[in-house]
Amino acid sequence: MIKLNSLQYTNMQNLHINSDLSLSVLSNNESYLDLKKEFISKYSKTNLTTFSFDKDGFLGLFLELSKKGKIAVCKGETHSVYEAAKTFESLGFELLWLDLLKNGKVDTKKIESENIDFLFLSSYVMDTFVKTNLEEIKELTSAKIISNASASFSEHSDAVYFDSYKLTGFTTSGVLLFDGELFEEKSFGFIDSIAVNTIFEALKAQSFESSIKHSFKDELENALGDNLYYFVDSNDTLDYSFHFALKGIKARELIRTLSLDEIHITNGEGCSLGLSKPSRIIQAMGYDETTSRNALSLTFCEKLDANIIEKVAKIIAKKYRQIKVLNEQ
Repeated sequence: MIKLNSLQYTNMQNLHINSDLSLSVLSNNESYLDLKKEFISKYSKTNLTTFSFDKDGFLGLFLELSKKGKIAVCKGETHSVYEAAKTFESLGFELLWLDLLKNGKVDTKKIESENIDFLFLSSYVMDTFVKTNLEEIKELTSAKIISNASASFSEHSDAVYFDSYKLTGFTTSGVLLFDGELFEEKSFGFIDSIAVNTIFEALKAQSFESSIKHSFKDELENALGDNLYYFVDSNDTLDYSFHFALKGIKARELIRTLSLDEIHITNGEGCSLGLSKPSRIIQAMGYDETTSRNALSLTFCEKLDANIIEKVAKIIAKKYRQIKVLNEQ
């Protein structure tokens, strides 16, 4: 199996639940406290809590923060954040949206011109993995920055959260790390200690391969020619990711076909299995729905030699042409 979608479905194996992590107000909870201390120390934060990593969970965070100030949300954030923000607005709350530019980068003009207190903005955009320099963002605003650190951590985030499913393959709670009293800490009875443990173990085991990106790019361009094009500049994305598009086919068709050859790629945040929804991120960049269905993404977690890279590129090209022929009949 060649796994080129590691930022979508890492899928932790051999999960073990340690009874020592069972929490009780009547015990010292030593194992959990040691785990918590190690986790927050790794990311230089002071507090930890868990929350439901879905629309409702993020909506709860928005409602909590709304008591303290104005919130801004980038349209390039994870879908759960996006849906929570839309619901937050529908309830009558004010929220500032940061748009994506045509090149996939975050439009920072509103950060400079608007007074905001809390900013949901990560060091990378979902789907395309275009990088955002949060150190530069800090120079534009005094807002507290809250980021998804599942694929890339920035020390310039005031709070970071982790997606259990993307990291472990299991749907547990998300973990939120923060400083001071930015968020409320839950009592022991409401902390998902299993999520804290599995996410931290996955993060410690997480590794990426950044040396093969340009080799893949060259081989795909050779194999696909003018059928390959780009929504974003590959130099702007995370070093271990590569985003591209193929003319005239729906990405999910290629994803499903390649999976039969045990080559796994993705076309969006929740679409590693080639589901029917097109990339919301590409549409936020200004492309229509049909065009956004061309988007594909590779992420690298292991080193592959030149022969394997060439072979994979040729298989992708072959499957692509077969699909195009079938679609034209």
